[in-house]
Amino acid sequence: MALSKVDGSKVRKGIVASGVGMTYSGITGNVEALRGINLKIEPGEFISLVGPSGCGKTTLLNIMAGFLFPTEGEVTIDGQKILGPGPDRGVVFQQYAVFPWLTVRENVEFGLKLRINKRSEKEIKEVVEYFIALVGLKDFEDVYPKELSGGMKQRVAIARAYAVNPELLLMDEPFGALDAQTRQFMQESLVQILEQERKTVVFVTHGVEEATFLSTRVVVMATRPGRIREIIPVQIPYPRDAGIKTTSEFIKIRVEIEKIVREEFQKQRDR
Repeated sequence: MALSKVDGSKVRKGIVASGVGMTYSGITGNVEALRGINLKIEPGEFISLVGPSGCGKTTLLNIMAGFLFPTEGEVTIDGQKILGPGPDRGVVFQQYAVFPWLTVRENVEFGLKLRINKRSEKEIKEVVEYFIALVGLKDFEDVYPKELSGGMKQRVAIARAYAVNPELLLMDEPFGALDAQTRQFMQESLVQILEQERKTVVFVTHGVEEATFLSTRVVVMATRPGRIREIIPVQIPYPRDAGIKTTSEFIKIRVEIEKIVREEFQKQRDR
């Protein structure tokens, strides 16, 4: 179930992980972070990765981003092997990855001014204004990050990631440092943005409720070495708001995911 209908004029093949393994070499020996990851993500899906700490969620995300290369298997986009970072992928990190010396406007337009994007000044202005308004930061265009709240900084990061028009958005616990009220607002804002922009998202989180609220499918990863323990569909229609969290359907799915995550956490503790 995709978040929204993908533009049929451009059929995408999505992202596919085939037999992905990752082993790090260290002073004390090798550490196997991932083993045998097979995952197919359809265009327009919102996929959340959950599981105990150290199960390889961020490692898998970084491989998709092209920041790391797997020691086994491969990840492809549109059938093409990922060989490094690219403009087809936007990345949002947990910490507020904005440039403190640039204003909101300058942060959002940063990627658009890179040679690879080849946009005219008029196009850049239109795109920047559109995305600043979309994330609710109109009238803050000339403000520097130090004057913004944590949630507003994350909205700048999201707008900057979207402005370069990536087909895939990779998010590594982007709301983890926010208070509960701001986090809920950001979750709802993200769903609204995605409904308008029709992107594919891979989202790392420790929050089962957050994953259930946002996702079309939740991938529960087993304790290290990270493997896919189970994939649970969230067949609740969009748009979603905070009210769905009290429904029996939502609670049933959340409890199912929590049970599996607890089992993996217990395995980790029993080692």
